[in-house]
Amino acid sequence: MRIAVLGASGQTGQYLVKQAIQKGYGVTAVVRSPDKLVLRHEKLKVVKGDVFSKDSLKPLLQGHDAVISCLGFPISPLFGVTGYTTSMRAVVRAMQEVEVNRLITMTSWYTDSKSLSGTAAVFRLFLLMAIQSVLSNMYEMEHFLKRVHNINWTVVRPPGLQNAPATAKEFLTHEGYFVPNPSGLPIGRHAVARGDVARFMLSVLDSNSWIQRGVAMTTK
Repeated sequence: MRIAVLGASGQTGQYLVKQAIQKGYGVTAVVRSPDKLVLRHEKLKVVKGDVFSKDSLKPLLQGHDAVISCLGFPISPLFGVTGYTTSMRAVVRAMQEVEVNRLITMTSWYTDSKSLSGTAAVFRLFLLMAIQSVLSNMYEMEHFLKRVHNINWTVVRPPGLQNAPATAKEFLTHEGYFVPNPSGLPIGRHAVARGDVARFMLSVLDSNSWIQRGVAMTTK
């Protein structure tokens, strides 16, 4: 299998690239600055690409079996966050034109603001003040994908992230904006290792599950 990884030089992307190579996949790492990805391997090709440009992406994605996006965009209090939707429009159009139809991308718990209703008030206030612009743009991206019917996309929603390698922990999943406990409230807000998020994204690719669906995940 040949996969193209967007955001491959980021913290989650680097874990995913390493794990994909260990699985024997051919990996094309699409990055803005190739020198930021120090990993080298015979199954890894590092290329410079503009994730906001369909024309830049088309030759880089052609011939691949799947695209996995670990792209992340920083908070921008003055101008808001638009990177998730802008990049995904370019990615989808490029994929459509080169006939690559499997896409896995990452957002977060609570992208739908209504899903926060069962959380503590202080936590809701923190999200609204700190990262609401990011969550809102992720939500817009998710809804853009819901209108795309000729690509087998999956949205993976982890909670908080910890920069740590993969573990052997069991995954807990739910088709929604968080993983609930028996009472229907969020099961917990502990951070998940980025290596485990990468492991889950690759497991979704391997099993071909969660097609055209969003899945919240965490570890047990």
